[in-house]
Order: sequence, then C-alpha cells, then structure tokens
Amino acid sequence: MRLSWVLTVLSTCLSTLVMATGAESKWKLQFGVKKWVDHCPIKSQKGDILQLHYMGKLEDGTEFDSSLPQNQPFVFSLGTGQVTEGWDQGLLEMCEGEMQKLVIPSELGYGERGAPAKIPGGATLVFKVGLLKIKQHSEL
Repeated sequence: MRLSWVLTVLSTCLSTLVMATGAESKWKLQFGVKKWVDHCPIKSQKGDILQLHYMGKLEDGTEFDSSLPQNQPFVFSLGTGQVTEGWDQGLLEMCEGEMQKLVIPSELGYGERGAPAKIPGGATLVFKVGLLKIKQHSEL
C-alpha cells in the first residue's frame, strides 16, 4: 500500500514537471506512468522493437489518431527516428504492460509544420500509450 502511494506521488510529480530553457520558457516532454506492473524484467531501450496501442489527442481533446479502433498494435523501432522525438524519448525505460501518458511539445512532435490535416502547426500532443511487447535489439 505504501509503495503504491509513493509510486503514485512520484508519477504525479513526473507528469507535472516542466523545465524552462533560456528566456523562451519552452515546455519539455512530460510523462507519467498511469499503470504500473509488478514485475519488469525488461525495460525498453534504444533499438528495441516495441508493439503498443496508443491514442493521440490535441490539447483541446480532439482525437487525431488511435490504434484501438482497428485493434492493430503499432510496431516500430525505438530511438531510430521512425516516430517523433517525443516518442523516442518518452517511451524509453518502459515495461511491458505499462501504460503512460505523454505530453509532447511541438518541438518534439511535428513542429511548426504540423501534420496536415489533423495536427496543426505548433500543436502540443497528448498520448496515452500501452506497451504490449518488447523485442530487444539483442534478439534481432
């Protein structure tokens, strides 16, 4: 019970942490674990192949993409530029079965160009991600 409380407090602190750089006060990647797992023998690392479900929304709550309606998990290689920099950073050290919330500033998402027609330029992206499987790069 006490460990659960500590983990909840830690998750809340991590998810609300905002760091400013220079005079511009840019937002940085924010993340928080929404579902912990009891046993985590493998954590995601750069080069691993991840299989996950996700739902992406804009800050106003407008959903722009999701793997859930098709029930088709998204598969990609972590840290290799196949996804946004926000995902490559925010999904490191994740465990199979964990769920995370990522808040990705435009600088780590699609930037000022956006991803027409669903993601406007300068948009902050909010993702809920559930990691299903990790295939370690050493197994490839």
